[in-house]
Amino acid sequence: MDELKYQPVPYDVEGDIAKDLQRNDFRREYEALEPKYALIRELLSARRYSGMTQEAVALKIGTTKSAISRLESGSKHAPSIATLRRYAEAVGCELEIKLKPKQQSQKI
Repeated sequence: MDELKYQPVPYDVEGDIAKDLQRNDFRREYEALEPKYALIRELLSARRYSGMTQEAVALKIGTTKSAISRLESGSKHAPSIATLRRYAEAVGCELEIKLKPKQQSQKI
């Protein structure tokens, strides 16, 4: 039997997303996910900056590593402000929440 060799299939994620963004329905759903992914990026960035592992954050907060993993993955459950505050404190940050006005399209 011949030896199987790994041959990756080329896939252009950015190209496919750019193509799909031309569809209004896709663009609307994609943009609706932005706040969720912005939060995930903030959590991961803060933890990496602190140099802590998920397990270290969990110990400091008094929870489990799997709970931190779910928090950072953006699972279906939306975290409470209290949870976000404890997470921020654990990684040496302050929680800041702000509302900003939506940008309105300018008409010419």
